[in-house]
Amino acid sequence: MRKHFRFSWLAVFALTALTACNSGSDAAKPAATAENAKVPVTTKSEDARKEFLQGQALADKLQVQDSIAHFDKAIALDQDFASAELARANAAATPHEFFDHIKKAVTLADKVSDGEKWLILANEAGANAGTVKQKEYLDKLVAAYPNDERVQFNFGAYEFGQQDFAAAVEHLKKAVAVAPDYSPTYNMLGYSYRQLDDYPNAEEAFKKYTVLLPNDPNPYDSYGELLLKMGRFDDSIVQYRKAIAIDSNFVASHFGIAADLMYQGKSSEASAELQKIIDKARSDGDRRLALFGLSVVAADAGKLDQATQEMDREYAVAEKINDQGAMSADLQAKGNILVQMQKYDAARQAFEKSVKLLQNGSFSKEIQDNAQLVLHFNLGVIAAGKGDYKTAKSEAAEFSKGAEASKNPVQVRQSHELAGIIALAEKNYDTAIAELQQANQQNPQDMFRLAQAYAGKGDKEKSQELFAQAAGFNSLPQLNYAFVRVKAQKMSGKKA
Repeated sequence: MRKHFRFSWLAVFALTALTACNSGSDAAKPAATAENAKVPVTTKSEDARKEFLQGQALADKLQVQDSIAHFDKAIALDQDFASAELARANAAATPHEFFDHIKKAVTLADKVSDGEKWLILANEAGANAGTVKQKEYLDKLVAAYPNDERVQFNFGAYEFGQQDFAAAVEHLKKAVAVAPDYSPTYNMLGYSYRQLDDYPNAEEAFKKYTVLLPNDPNPYDSYGELLLKMGRFDDSIVQYRKAIAIDSNFVASHFGIAADLMYQGKSSEASAELQKIIDKARSDGDRRLALFGLSVVAADAGKLDQATQEMDREYAVAEKINDQGAMSADLQAKGNILVQMQKYDAARQAFEKSVKLLQNGSFSKEIQDNAQLVLHFNLGVIAAGKGDYKTAKSEAAEFSKGAEASKNPVQVRQSHELAGIIALAEKNYDTAIAELQQANQQNPQDMFRLAQAYAGKGDKEKSQELFAQAAGFNSLPQLNYAFVRVKAQKMSGKKA
């Protein structure tokens, strides 16, 4: 399960939920019946439909780069092909590409079936962090098309994104019941079970995935990621190598191998594995993925200056094509590294520049407003780091107010995270624990902070338990884990 660009304030679906096909605008708004149980595809060109389905089949296997040519051809054959525009958006390697195609899909949404329209608008709402609207459209979809496996899959993906993994499993089980051989379901099901720490069911799902697609790379890549999470690093590398043997251009598996090597203490070998992505890169998305990985490897080794340099290189890739969305995300990441370095003024400059890049007409007001809201979070973190708790609490109050108004559960959890950071800095350990327990439990930094709070209270047993959890998070390369992994290992008393 991969995203092809990092965009921390987006909540975008990875796959489109379209199955059956209708040609011609006269079939634009069919009713959902027993005979018409799938979301239709509206196009005036049979050749465009064929290209779309070929692209969709590749996207289902997460061979996204290969799918792009088919989606582009479908759009060329039918310039009003809304579903192809949506699919092309979700195959995009950069935020710039994504927004170009999602905007076009939205302009065409009134020309297609209700199911397609709801799906397009759900994607748009997710991109704008409008999770309430997103769910409203998905509710309409699942009510009208309960027997469409892609609809159930997409609802499962939404619940996964909201960290309601049990609900995700329920929708994914419905997708399996409708279409037992629809392979993407087993991929998402495996990840959902993994997040529930149900490793036996996760492993069973991924093994089923490999049975359905024995000659495709992603099932082995996904299984490799589960083994990575379980700390079975050598076994994980074996699965990742199988994926690369099937498709030498499946760069995501190099990214996973780099994680295995990094956690085995082989940072030089991890960097060499990421360099392989750069050497064979077919898109800016591939290059940016590798450079981000190199930044994480450096941060994990405590080389934060080098981590910022790699992030600058990643930024340069986006700057070259003026991809302001990607540039904004890179500045967010760089700001987070600078916070760890306690270079708070430089961090503030990075965060403010990140927001400024989005304050132009090419981004929606929702995205601009959300970026401004996130700035309150970042400024609160900086103020807490400086010991300016009055300012930190003021920024936290602004962020909390916006998060509650948006009803976005991700941001609500972030508001508790910021409150916990401030309380921990003030050594108010009971408040820190209460807040951090409501923060993102999939963020190893929050686990580490919670462990610090228990240590501050003198609860050594609980703190060491949480330090061990943070140390053994074993995710794909990500900065918030790199910032705490080695520290957590030392605090837990466990060897690297």
